[in-house]
Amino acid sequence: MQDRISIDIVDGVADVRLVRADKMNALDEKMFDALIEAGESLRATGGLRAVVLSGEGRAFCAGLDMGRMEAMKEKGEGLAGLRDLVTRVHGDCNRPQQAVMTWRRLPVPVIAAVHGVAFGGGFQVALGADMRYAAPDTRFSVMEIRWGLVPDMGGIVLMSKLARDDIVRELTYTGAVFSAEEALAYGFVTRICADPRASALETARAIALKSPTAIRAAKALIGDAAGQSEAEILLAESHAQQAAIGSANQIEAVRAQMEKRAPRFTEG
Repeated sequence: MQDRISIDIVDGVADVRLVRADKMNALDEKMFDALIEAGESLRATGGLRAVVLSGEGRAFCAGLDMGRMEAMKEKGEGLAGLRDLVTRVHGDCNRPQQAVMTWRRLPVPVIAAVHGVAFGGGFQVALGADMRYAAPDTRFSVMEIRWGLVPDMGGIVLMSKLARDDIVRELTYTGAVFSAEEALAYGFVTRICADPRASALETARAIALKSPTAIRAAKALIGDAAGQSEAEILLAESHAQQAAIGSANQIEAVRAQMEKRAPRFTEG
């Protein structure tokens, strides 16, 4: 994993970086494996509070490695191990889908700090985060159609939660490149920042100072809401709140606020 992704954890905040800068962090077989391994490693990390996901070099992620495109051109196939996409190997996901959904399903918030380009699979990796901070000159594209493909890394599920149906259709059908300003207007970008990684780390550190019990419960509630009825969501809110009230971290949050000091939370 180390030759594709680095992880540095300080005070509960994981700074995760794609480090294949010479290839604009393009997705090859090792990068797919590294994304999954990194997500699984963070899920098992005690004391984790928030994650920032970014890319080194000129881009966040340029999408699929051109070596795979060459393999498709010459042999009609992609990278080894990716030909069978129907078999579920990670719960309800195949391997490429897990490289994205592992970030969405981490129990703590994930912020993608995006710069340069986020094309195709790279855009889908960014969509796996809870929030996306983008540099002003970032370019995005649902690029799969240019290669005769469809978004297949959870992109349809994730785009449909963020943007209007007709916007998702237009971008998916055309493969058009769009700007950070357009991505913000569509709902794909949370905020445009001069330095998205620095801003994302600042937000992550602020999250890390909040009750981990409440943060994890809030992420679970928001994630589950899309597939639930109004009544189910209301009941889930009540269960989560009832569990939070009187818990050690909730009491500590109140005390810290009243005493105007930094909270001392236990593992959430």
